[in-house]
Amino acid sequence: MLYQIMDGTVSAGGIPILSHIDLTIKGKEKIGVVGRNGAGKTTLLRLIAGELELDRDDKRMGPGIVSDRPLTIQILHQDAVAPGDKEKTVEELLLAHCPVKDPFSPERSAYEVGYDRLFTGFGFAKADKKKPLSAFSGGEQKKIAFIRLLLIKPDILLLDEPTDHLDIATVEWLEQYMKSYEKAVVTVSHDRFFLDQVVDVVYALEAGKLERYPGSYTHYREQRRKDLALRRKAYERQQQELARLDGLVERFKHKPNKASFARAKRKMADRMERIEKPVEDDVHIFTGDITPLIPGSKWALEAEHLKVGYDKPLLELSLRVKRGQKIGIIGDNGAGKTAFLKTVAGLLPVLKGRCRLGERTTIGYFDQHSAAIRSEKRVKEHFHDLFPSLTEKEVRSVLGAYLFKGRDVSKRVSDLSGGERARLVLAELLQSRPNLLLLDEPTDHMDIQAKETLESALRAFKGTVLFVSHDRYFLRQVAEALLLFDGQGAMYYPFGYAHYLERRRSPGSDLAAQIRAEDQALIAGLKAAPRPERHRLREIGTEEAYLDWQLRLKGEQLEGARKKVEQLWDAWQEAGGAWCGPMPEELADAWEAWTESCILWDEAAAGRP
Repeated sequence: MLYQIMDGTVSAGGIPILSHIDLTIKGKEKIGVVGRNGAGKTTLLRLIAGELELDRDDKRMGPGIVSDRPLTIQILHQDAVAPGDKEKTVEELLLAHCPVKDPFSPERSAYEVGYDRLFTGFGFAKADKKKPLSAFSGGEQKKIAFIRLLLIKPDILLLDEPTDHLDIATVEWLEQYMKSYEKAVVTVSHDRFFLDQVVDVVYALEAGKLERYPGSYTHYREQRRKDLALRRKAYERQQQELARLDGLVERFKHKPNKASFARAKRKMADRMERIEKPVEDDVHIFTGDITPLIPGSKWALEAEHLKVGYDKPLLELSLRVKRGQKIGIIGDNGAGKTAFLKTVAGLLPVLKGRCRLGERTTIGYFDQHSAAIRSEKRVKEHFHDLFPSLTEKEVRSVLGAYLFKGRDVSKRVSDLSGGERARLVLAELLQSRPNLLLLDEPTDHMDIQAKETLESALRAFKGTVLFVSHDRYFLRQVAEALLLFDGQGAMYYPFGYAHYLERRRSPGSDLAAQIRAEDQALIAGLKAAPRPERHRLREIGTEEAYLDWQLRLKGEQLEGARKKVEQLWDAWQEAGGAWCGPMPEELADAWEAWTESCILWDEAAAGRP
């Protein structure tokens, strides 16, 4: 199967939304479409679905949209269920689309088996089939509409924010299902982890233009940064060359014996194909450290038989958090995650047990209410009042690092969106440089650019971080260890989120034991918690185990990089080495990767106690 849009433009009110775009969908490709809010992502889906048409363009060769055969295309909209369908039962809606009407046919039976699998996979009970759609919430109605599309199995399935309203368990189930889906999928999503798990091609939509990147979302982001750096350098070099040529023209155009020379330089400049100034990526990557004003003691937090909750305990736990750790807290709603952070922050009383902060601990606390700030002050005035020692230039520089640029700093705080206010509060917290950050869902309402900026800031932060998040990509990027809340206690997991997922998915193993045999050797010397504590603290690792594991991984990377350098070096020497020309680019890149691996291994070794 092949579907193509070639040199296509879509306008609204005479303003181009999509401008001379090219898009190709091949076979069973899983494609992600990313871009800022308002960039035209939903417009692109509607164009592929046939709900919109391309602008007429007499200069375009061909029809603009072609396919190698007639295709079935279906789209999952944000408003998923038509008003006329809401009084139908789920069964009436879903079975109406079965292509086989004979209830005794094997094909009909296979359809119903698939229907049952999808229905329960999305978290419904079988008895829910008899309910009318009006009895379900908006999120549940979207799930049902999604099931209908998956049963139809169109050649191209178009999804607009498919993970909205889904819990993590359902999203993970959907990821596995979509990987094996036998047709093409094009999805618009802000869920970067979902994109990473599902897509093999990313289209970036920016300023009306589409650009194709093979690979996962993470690969796209890495390649995008490299491409942007190259384009920026190429643009700057051309601007320097144009300035040089203009300078020569101005210098010699009035000199009779140099007039022809000046005309030649002018023609050279005029003939030069202009490189467009690249649109900067609205993400700030922190390159320096964000260091707390006061380091604090070795142990940032110690809890023993700590019971947390509101009117009654939600869970009990015992743990120690070492200075500098970044720990993500995950678990079902109501498991006590927020109550734990509030107890540590001193906003809730300790119900029982002990909770002690390290000496000279300074706390920065953020929750969903933190972003509800209201002020008639401008952003720069509000920030300057909090940090009066900063100059106006320094205020603009700090705010710029958190994506408040240009006119943004002159907005009234009360006029900011929820995501912008959250970003402003987090900028204030990090600028105040506490040594313990407690963050409860810090990325809610943030766009991808803001999330990536915050991820970079937290990686640069040298203090301790305890945070709750449902954003799995954010967890993977920031958390170096996890606390797993199950409503009764907490399990400390000494590795990152990707490691946790890999072990959790290992077949036939209990979650508390999901560490590979080679990893188990690293924690063989672990001093187990006393038996009376084990009912609450199912501890499977220590900070030392985590550092050992990191060191082993860095050693494996170092060995792999060394072998690659040796292989490429030997091949180059056999071909004549330096006698046949400079070092090949592949060898130079491998040598650089080996050097970087040496540095990383040395840093990991230095971090051992």
